[in-house]
Amino acid sequence: MASHSESLCRERTRTSYNRSMFRAGTNSPPPHDAFAVLGLPRRFDLSPGDVQRAYLGKVLQAHPDAIGAEMLEDLDDASSLAADLNRAKATLESDEARANLLLGLLGGPAKEADKSLPDGFLMEIMEIREQVDAALAAKGPEQAAERAKWKQWAQSHRAEYTKATCEMFQRLQAATDTGRNAIARDLRRLLNAWRYIERMLEQLDETYDPAKADWKDGGPQTRSESR
Repeated sequence: MASHSESLCRERTRTSYNRSMFRAGTNSPPPHDAFAVLGLPRRFDLSPGDVQRAYLGKVLQAHPDAIGAEMLEDLDDASSLAADLNRAKATLESDEARANLLLGLLGGPAKEADKSLPDGFLMEIMEIREQVDAALAAKGPEQAAERAKWKQWAQSHRAEYTKATCEMFQRLQAATDTGRNAIARDLRRLLNAWRYIERMLEQLDETYDPAKADWKDGGPQTRSESR
């Protein structure tokens, strides 16, 4: 169940996102628009129920009985349509993925183009990583307890990033044209930091396989490092 602050953020965003969107000085083509695929408005505060209902509605519309044989023949690939729907659903169900997609659609910098982080974040997360690595090196019940402790820590920070992201998208939409680029860059830094938290949660999962997902993958840099 959503907290009061999350519900308030959601309600405020519903009103603000009815305004026009912007493109912050980029000529690059828009990324895959999962919002358009599912017929949903471009906003961060979509609930899992919103996504599920839209997905099921599109699946029903794409069913051969609903489309008709003559229209089905015009589709390049029916399986491609299903894949698009599944991909869009998976993207929008993830708060982090939805935020990254939305920022791109609004013209903000991509993670590949801007790898900066909030000041002081990298040093802090590296210290945390050392503690997590030591915890995972423990044996037996001690490791289970440490894993649970750090999972709780990471999940708490995920919730904080979700709330901060929602509020920053509100600021982005309410800002004047001259202020939007700066907010978009701040939001990019926030999302880059959020990715570190998600990677930590991935590694803390009991099924994590370092051969398939190495946390040390040359992640984002601090602003001073990226200059």
